Order: sequence, then C-alpha cells, then structure tokens
Amino acid sequence: MERGQYHQDCDIVADTAVEFAKTVKLAGDGKEIWVFDIDETALSNLPFYARPDVAYGAKSYNWTGLGEWIKEGKAPANPSMLKLYKELIALKYKIVFLTGANEERFMKPRISNLKNAGYTTWEKLIFKPGAEKGTPTKIFKSKKRKELETAGYRIVGNVGDQWGDLVGDYVGMRTFKLPNPMYYVA
Repeated sequence: MERGQYHQDCDIVADTAVEFAKTVKLAGDGKEIWVFDIDETALSNLPFYARPDVAYGAKSYNWTGLGEWIKEGKAPANPSMLKLYKELIALKYKIVFLTGANEERFMKPRISNLKNAGYTTWEKLIFKPGAEKGTPTKIFKSKKRKELETAGYRIVGNVGDQWGDLVGDYVGMRTFKLPNPMYYVA
C-alpha cells in the first residue's frame, strides 16, 4: 500500500479532479470552494498502519494508538491530494477542510500537521465538535456543507476516502472518491 496500485488509484482521482476543475468557469467572487476530507485524503495515516502493533489491520484495531499518532502531527500528505490542492489554489479555488475528527482533541495538532505537510492556506477548517459525537459522518458533513452554501459558497468539488464524505445533501457539483483499503466508516 505504500506504493503501487493504491497510489496509482489516488493519482487517477487527482488527475480526473484537476481536469474537471479546469472546465468550470469561476465567477471571480472567491466563493467557489473545493471540500477535502483530512484523514486518508489530505493526510495519510499509512505510517501508523505500518507499525508492527497495527500491521495494516492484521491486529485488533487500536483507536487509542491512532489518536496518539494524530496528536504527534507526523502524518505525511497524500502526494496525489497535495498535487490536487496546489493545482486548485493556482486555479483560484478556495479550499475547505471538513473532517469528522474531534475538534477538542485534534484541531491543534491537525492544523500544524496540515501546514507542515504543505497545505499552507485554506478558507475554512471544520472539525466535529464534541457535542456532535455519535452523529453519523454523512449527516454531520451534509449539515456543514449546507452551512457553507447558506453562507454563499458554491461547492464545486468534494473529495474524500469514505462514502460518508461524499453522499447526502449539498455534496457539490462533483464528488471524487479515493480508495481506502484500511477501514470503512458507514
């Protein structure tokens, strides 16, 4: 997974997204946005999954260990998504990161991690607040995308590794699904 088909598939998604982004005529008002998920989309947790105590899922899943890994702020960028991000910035899209990760626990390390990985600017960074714990991803993200559109933004593209990132309401003009061979969130 650290090379080969997984990365080829991510490249295909990124290249397809760039091709689409170039076809959209922007209004010039700075309101066209592209929504990115964070975990297994903008950032890769593969180094965590490669650890011997995780063994790419061959051992019982360790949510505590993943949380500690996220707090370390060492997740590398998904190279395909960083390339997409940079292309979108050059095309004058605004970037919104929308994640189901817990705001109180992970916002500070994720901000640092995103910047260190090369994601240096964004319009908004939205985490799931503790009060939303237990809200399914599809519902939480639909609600947040609706808030973006109500605020006047137009979601042109939406990219994520889970279907919950991409289905529901206010998904945008087009969605782009990355592979995730490690886990599925309903």
